Parts: sequence; structure tokens; C-alpha cells
Amino acid sequence: MAPVLYHNPRCSKSRQTLALLQEKGVAPRIVEYLKTPPDAATLAELIGKLGIPAKALMRKGEDAYKALGLKDVEDESALIAAMAAHPVLIERPILINGAKAAIGRPPEAVLDIL
Repeated sequence: MAPVLYHNPRCSKSRQTLALLQEKGVAPRIVEYLKTPPDAATLAELIGKLGIPAKALMRKGEDAYKALGLKDVEDESALIAAMAAHPVLIERPILINGAKAAIGRPPEAVLDIL
């Protein structure tokens, strides 16, 4: 089964990660997560594969992060629900390969799970 790349084509790191994968001969299934956002259950599973808390997957510089007052929120379910409702909050790119996942920051970080 092909790895899955949660991708935003407008993001330079996401484009660099995709190009790096293609250079390595990897053809991931691309999910443009802003067009097809993951639901809360998928996000929870993804966070588990990443082995990080939900807040570590959030883009804290986004206006939505500030507008929703998420800085002081620690409840994992509430943070996951916020990302599901506002996918712009999800850090990108994310590569999933079986039971493993990695955030492509830097892009080379995804190579560790191939």
C-alpha cells in the first residue's frame, strides 16, 4: 500500500517533501487536507502514529488558533475537534507509511519512515 501524504500544494515545505519523495521513487497517495479534511477519529489515529500530543500538530501562528483561544487549551479531544473543524490548523506535510507517520519539517524527516 502506498504511503499517504497530507499535502497543501500552496506550502513550500509540502511541495519540497513531495518532490523529495518522488526523487526517491515514492509515489504517495496525496490527500489535500484542506479540501478533504480528516475527521477527529483519523486525526487521533494520526497523532498516535506520530507519538506527539495534539498541540504539537497545530499551526500556532494561524489566525484560527488565536481566534479560537487554543493557547491555553490542553484537552486533547478539544484540540483534535478544533483541527477537524479548522484543518488550516493542522501542521503539514504529514507522511503516513503503515503504522508510522512523520511531519515533513524538514522535508527529509519523512525519509525515516520509508
